[in-house]
Amino acid sequence: MTLTDEQKKRLRGLGHKLKPVIIVGAGGLSESLLEEFDRSLAHHELMKIRVNVGDRDERDRAITLLCERNHAALIQRVGNTALLFLKKPKGSKFSTF
Repeated sequence: MTLTDEQKKRLRGLGHKLKPVIIVGAGGLSESLLEEFDRSLAHHELMKIRVNVGDRDERDRAITLLCERNHAALIQRVGNTALLFLKKPKGSKFSTF
């Protein structure tokens, strides 16, 4: 998914007040966590996740895997928190755009 800089800026503004919906802990990306992530992203469209695993490379791999899993766009990453966006299909009453 390709977003313009203006769209990303708007999404960062909307995401600023959000709390993390999914927190990846020391257990990593278990199957149950991935299923919950899928459901949450489909429902929320824009959501924060917190990845509390290992070093920066491990966090980057986990965030990349989560983005690729649902074709979500990484809007912003600050420390161990990432903001992800997945546009809902047209006709959905909760669409951001």
